[in-house]
Amino acid sequence: MLFLSLGSNIGNRERALERATQLINMLIGTVVRRSSFYYTAPWGFFSKNEFVNACVGVETSLTPHRVLDAIQLIEHIMGRTEKSVNRLYHDRVIDIDILLYDDLHVDEPDLKIPHPLMLERDFVMKPLREICNDF
Repeated sequence: MLFLSLGSNIGNRERALERATQLINMLIGTVVRRSSFYYTAPWGFFSKNEFVNACVGVETSLTPHRVLDAIQLIEHIMGRTEKSVNRLYHDRVIDIDILLYDDLHVDEPDLKIPHPLMLERDFVMKPLREICNDF
């Protein structure tokens, strides 16, 4: 099972997470689990805009790199124009991160699974625990 983290802090944040979930169903695989929405302060940068976060569990046959490509396409479709680089974060209409993919471990410059910062982020771990009994 693939677990993804979703976040938004611009515009209609709940609608953005719903739309992202629909696009994940279309482009990545079947969403079989979805957490509640969690309302959180920005992490790693200052913004007056609160985030809405959630996690989804997805059944997919895509490779990790194909999942990454699909995530980047979804973010682009939804209007995200900048990616965070070197931990410089900013407001965003949608952010989708790969947290876990079965028991895979990937450590490449453009892809790291499990997500290296997920244990430091309550806004990731709380919704993940809601849908994944392993945490």
